[in-house]
Amino acid sequence: MQHQKTFNAASIAALALRLVVGWTYFSAFWRRLVLENKLIQDEAGYIGEKFNHFLPNALGIKPVIEYLVTHPDALWINMVAFTIIEGIVGLAMILGLFTRLMSIGIFLLAFGILLASGWIGTTCLDEWQIGILGLASGFTLFLTGSSYLSLDAYFMQKNLRFTQTKWFKILGSGELNLFPYKRILLAVVVFIIGLTLFTNQYFHGGVFGTLHNKSVKPKLEISNLKIDRNEISFEVFRVEGVDVYGSFLIGISLQDAADNYLLQLNGSDLAKLSPKTINNHYVAKIKPGAHSLIIPLGAKATIRIPIFGQPNLQNGHYTLTLTDISGLVWTAHL
Repeated sequence: MQHQKTFNAASIAALALRLVVGWTYFSAFWRRLVLENKLIQDEAGYIGEKFNHFLPNALGIKPVIEYLVTHPDALWINMVAFTIIEGIVGLAMILGLFTRLMSIGIFLLAFGILLASGWIGTTCLDEWQIGILGLASGFTLFLTGSSYLSLDAYFMQKNLRFTQTKWFKILGSGELNLFPYKRILLAVVVFIIGLTLFTNQYFHGGVFGTLHNKSVKPKLEISNLKIDRNEISFEVFRVEGVDVYGSFLIGISLQDAADNYLLQLNGSDLAKLSPKTINNHYVAKIKPGAHSLIIPLGAKATIRIPIFGQPNLQNGHYTLTLTDISGLVWTAHL
């Protein structure tokens, strides 16, 4: 009798985890397609632009992300596929259908989230927590399967023939003799704990040393600064800052070695900047706003600005300065 009570308590505990984790992933599908369609390209809220935000500081998979954000059609296909997979995995987990197979899906989805966006989070390291807890939850649900209020349990109670097979116990639910694999399971536990500590330190300095959060202040990187007669060109790439709104550039200036201003644009000037002067590289686009030049997280573009009244600027020393509305400035020298 005591064994039966313990078993039921354990089943209900796994049920709570299964339902919560299942809804966490299914709700992503629900939000993107049912409550609001976020899979429409070139519209505000497009999930592909959110994916672009992950690029600057992703761990190990930056080449994959960069390929996708430079190939919009491939990006859209992957965003649709990712959303559908999240929906299937989440719903199947809620229903307790092929629980162990779905737990592997949750583990892999969480691993991708962790590597891509574990560095994002303005206050509570949001994406890192989602990723690392998803890993631990997926592993736990693989071990427990579904033995209470689930389709797996229903099929087993009906003694359906396929539930008696070894593959169902591996992919669905049921008792598994995991004792011979004890060392492997402990190795997975060590891997998850090690990855937790490593990514917490790598992304946020959360284990030792100085804490850092790359989702608080905007940071721009300037490269390929060139001056050709009466035109200045440069690449700007936003690599840090809050992901839900852009950096608002209110100043671009160019000075010579004697600190004379050869170019000086304020927020109003940048708001009127012709889109033809901006060559965006990724899905997240730099564009003029109402009072500034807006630079979303992960956006990268080549900007070309004509310089009037200053012939033959090819020789000399110059300083380019970009000014954010927050007061932050970034400079590059030529």
